[in-house]
Amino acid sequence: MRDFTKYDIWNNGIDFVVEIYEQTQRWPDSEKFGLISQIRRAAVSIPSNFAEGCSRSSEKEFSRFLEVSLGSAFEVKTQLIIANRLKFLTPESYHKFVSGLDLISKQINALRNKLKN
Repeated sequence: MRDFTKYDIWNNGIDFVVEIYEQTQRWPDSEKFGLISQIRRAAVSIPSNFAEGCSRSSEKEFSRFLEVSLGSAFEVKTQLIIANRLKFLTPESYHKFVSGLDLISKQINALRNKLKN
C-alpha cells in the first residue's frame, strides 16, 4: 500500500480542485447544476482515483486507477475549453488551469508508463 499524500500528483490534484472550486463560485448561478457541478466532480475525481489506486496491491490495478484519473483530467480539460468559450474564464485563468492540468496529466502518464516497465 502506498501513501498517496506523499505523491506530487495527489498534492497538485488537491490544489487544482481547490482552485476549481474557488473559480466556479464566480460563475453564473444558472450553471450550478450544469457545468459547475460537472467540472467540480471531474476535478475531484483526479486525486480521488489516484488515492484509491494507491490502496491496490498490484501494479496492474494501480495503473487502471491512474487511467481513470487521467480520463478525468481530460474531461476537465474539455470542460475548461467550454467554460473559456462561454467567457466564464479570463484568458489568464484559462491558461493557468490548462497548464496545471497538463502538468498533472503528464505526471500521471509518466507514473503509468513507469509501472508498465
